[in-house]
Amino acid sequence: MSGADDKTTHFGFETVREADKAGKVQGVFNSVASKYDVMNDVMSMGIHRVWKDAMMDWLAPRPGQRLLDVAGGTGDISFRFLERAGHGHATVCDLTEPMLVEGRKRAEAAAMAQSLDWVVGDAMALPFEDNTFDVYTISFGIRNVTRPQEALNEAFRVLKPGGRLMVLEFSQIPNDMMQKVYDLYSFNIIPRMGQMIANDRDSYQYLVESIRKFPDQETFLNMVKQAGFENAKYRNLSMGIACLHSGWKI
Repeated sequence: MSGADDKTTHFGFETVREADKAGKVQGVFNSVASKYDVMNDVMSMGIHRVWKDAMMDWLAPRPGQRLLDVAGGTGDISFRFLERAGHGHATVCDLTEPMLVEGRKRAEAAAMAQSLDWVVGDAMALPFEDNTFDVYTISFGIRNVTRPQEALNEAFRVLKPGGRLMVLEFSQIPNDMMQKVYDLYSFNIIPRMGQMIANDRDSYQYLVESIRKFPDQETFLNMVKQAGFENAKYRNLSMGIACLHSGWKI
């Protein structure tokens, strides 16, 4: 019988030991940290900003709420949340310290310093007490987690009763023909643009492959429910290129 060390998972289209995936993902984000915001523009043709605004519209932040933004990287979601809430607190948690360093350099980080914490941490073993946060967000991060179900379970644990989960992630287009066109763009154009913009084809190749390996909308919805969340729903964005999943800890 194989031991736990022999369990495998996917790193893009490559099969790797589960124990090795986090280090490989960190390698990607260490590599792209300084160009991360440019990378999001490349990956989404600039539409990620519209998607993040749609996320905030559905989330409807309220004054005084405490947000945990996991895989929060350079703080994009936390900044938007604090601006919408008027006042509150956001904790940006990321596995990759260089991403947090880049976030701290942003002008918004200086303006909101009193309302922000930056914490290095693992989505599957969050360094926070139970029932701590009003809102948990993870944006374009959960597909990089070795065991996404464990990340959702942890989200449920750290949220207060009445707390809200919201996940923004690349997803699958329900129309097969449109999906084929999108795949052609993804696999042929994005890695080349990664090479041109960041001199890093391999990281962008991984990011494209990781989107294809991520569960579709209904499968992921069931994972959200399995973690204990109620009133779980999803909304497709841009025909399903991205998707928002929402759930409540009741």
